[in-house]
Amino acid sequence: MTTQKIIWTEIDEAPALATYSLLPVIQAFTHGTGIEVETSDISLAGRILANFPDNLTADQKIPDNLGALGELAQKPEANIIKLPNISASIPQLIAAIKELQSQGFKLPDYPEQPKDEAEKAIQARYAKVLGSAVNPVLREGNSDRRAPLSVKNFAKQHPHKMGAWAPDSKARVAHMSGGDFYGSETSTTVAKATTVRIEFVGEDGGVKVLKEKTALTDGEVIDSSVMNVKALQAFYAEQIEAAKKDGLLLSLHLKATMMKISDPVMFGHAVSVFYKAVFEKHAAVIKELGVNTANGLGDLYAKIQTLPEAKRAEIEADIMAVYPTRPALAMVDSDKGITNLHVPNDIIVDASMPVVVRDSGKMWGADGKLHDTLAMIPDRCYATMYKAIIEDCQQHGAFNPATIGSVPNVGLMAQKAEEYGSHDKTFFAPAAGVIRIVDAAGATLLSQKVEAGDIFRACQAKDAPIQDWVKLAVSRARITGAPAIFWLDKNRAHDAQIIAKVETYLKNHDTTGLDIRILHPVDAMKLSCERIRKGLDTISVTGNVLRDYLTDLFPIIELGTSAKMLSVVPLLGGGGLFETGAGGSAPKHVQQFQKEGYLRWDSLGEFSAFAASLEHVANAFKNAKAAVLAETLDQAIAKFLDNDKSPARKVGQIDNRGSHFYLALYWAQALAAQTKDAELQARFAKVAHALGDNEAKINGELIGAQGSPVDMGGYYHPDKVKTGKAMRPSATFNAIIDGLK
Repeated sequence: MTTQKIIWTEIDEAPALATYSLLPVIQAFTHGTGIEVETSDISLAGRILANFPDNLTADQKIPDNLGALGELAQKPEANIIKLPNISASIPQLIAAIKELQSQGFKLPDYPEQPKDEAEKAIQARYAKVLGSAVNPVLREGNSDRRAPLSVKNFAKQHPHKMGAWAPDSKARVAHMSGGDFYGSETSTTVAKATTVRIEFVGEDGGVKVLKEKTALTDGEVIDSSVMNVKALQAFYAEQIEAAKKDGLLLSLHLKATMMKISDPVMFGHAVSVFYKAVFEKHAAVIKELGVNTANGLGDLYAKIQTLPEAKRAEIEADIMAVYPTRPALAMVDSDKGITNLHVPNDIIVDASMPVVVRDSGKMWGADGKLHDTLAMIPDRCYATMYKAIIEDCQQHGAFNPATIGSVPNVGLMAQKAEEYGSHDKTFFAPAAGVIRIVDAAGATLLSQKVEAGDIFRACQAKDAPIQDWVKLAVSRARITGAPAIFWLDKNRAHDAQIIAKVETYLKNHDTTGLDIRILHPVDAMKLSCERIRKGLDTISVTGNVLRDYLTDLFPIIELGTSAKMLSVVPLLGGGGLFETGAGGSAPKHVQQFQKEGYLRWDSLGEFSAFAASLEHVANAFKNAKAAVLAETLDQAIAKFLDNDKSPARKVGQIDNRGSHFYLALYWAQALAAQTKDAELQARFAKVAHALGDNEAKINGELIGAQGSPVDMGGYYHPDKVKTGKAMRPSATFNAIIDGLK
């Protein structure tokens, strides 16, 4: 029998813990069917170790799994289950390094301020694992992201709680009116393949090459834009005063993980403006300590610990003295005094703004209560659509999950499309001058005037992915009958180039009877909100960043979480990538598990992704057993939802491990009941009986394992034996599952 391989990614935090329990079930159920489910470690810790083989012993080394998966993603046999991974900020990277060092891995420290070429080389190696290091490598296709029908129906029957909007709600989104990326953006489409270099030209005429060579393909779109830091700082200062005047909770919403070069620096400017008095008074000491505001106020707190007690206490007192003079800040952990400005990765716009909508325009304050927030989203590229949905809720009230429609998404993300591919083309202007993009013939394609410290970034979008994106949008519109709305702003330079391509490529498809439109993101948001309030579905067809933002925003409104979404990525090479939902809540779940042996993570996203992966195997390789497994898994998921077997909230109730037991029970029952494959029917009839007969005993063993602290042997790099034992505490369940092999 020919074996078809499915690669299950080993990643981080709560979904990684869940894998210890779920994967044995999946491997047991697919055993002997021509399907082999293998793992590949692309966790933050795994990626760090893969980048430093020369520092490790032979038994410590791990291969470059991410690079290998990137190559596989371009081949027709690719079938990858991609779980949510950490898009690491520098504080997370440093914490992971320290943990690995404590475990005996002789890794170098991360040099925040490299002193020589050797430290610069170490920093560059670590930079490979920062931020969005995984997604651009694996996403060799565009995104088809939607709520499975069974999940949507369950959400309607069991609607989650939405906050009521007060008639006098003062919540609002604030954005810049000039000097931002949106206002400065320039864009062009190259007719033929070429290479370009990015260079800085000083006012004295001197030229410094920032990036020697970037290849562009036929018909590729390339952009340039600049964030003026003086305008950014002025914006922050204005909004701080406005929030204070209006009695609003101040919050900052950036993407310091995915936009790992630009957004942490933008975050840092907010820190320096808010705590201006501290940074001015103690400027010399702060400079000597090497405090990096891009790492948040937490970096200042960490580094002043080395100072003499009196000086440390003085600075801490000055920090506290700032708060009475400023508006209240949104809190990450009010009990510990952790504010929105403490660490850049604590509040991430795509996860935080949907919660603001869900919680009626409010965020948590230092008093442990919800308050109307002034949400700062500096750049206008996407801030305006968040502003539109806040205003819609203020006018029409909260959405009703029991009756609303859906906004699935078709997203352009293949081959590092748009801003998420800008990391290697993001620079900070060394002085006043011009940063320009020059082609192989010496012609300047794009240029930007800059001042010292300004943030320049260039982005690309290749033509083949754009054509595929349009094709996928038409296909989804045809299959569903729902309108497909391209969220594109003709007044934005990049979008104008994309609109021209969309209008051209739509002519290659039969759109008869389809409702396909191109709308400004604000208009698209208004229309989508209007339709879902009527219970109607509307397909959002968007670029990469809006794909990311909307596939958290609408699922959190509709389902209460984006972790339950199905994300199918038809790879350009013919394979499939199946993503399992967002991991924004993963850290809190791990902390609860460590504290009291209870894992609240919901693996429904993994269930749905694996069902789609099995369907892909069935269709691509004509594997009849895979088709039966997929069909019965869908039935099991529906029963799982009908019987409400998702994890609850606290010790003594069903948790992630119990939910895996019930999926196994219902899947085995569905396989035993089907008649398309007699071998599978006979095999799983015994399993279904064994699981059903031992239901009470297994539940007792699983719930009995709760309530005590769990030693995982590490957070970023847990001990596999300890964690495996903790995640598989039912000897009865384990014996039945392992017996299948």
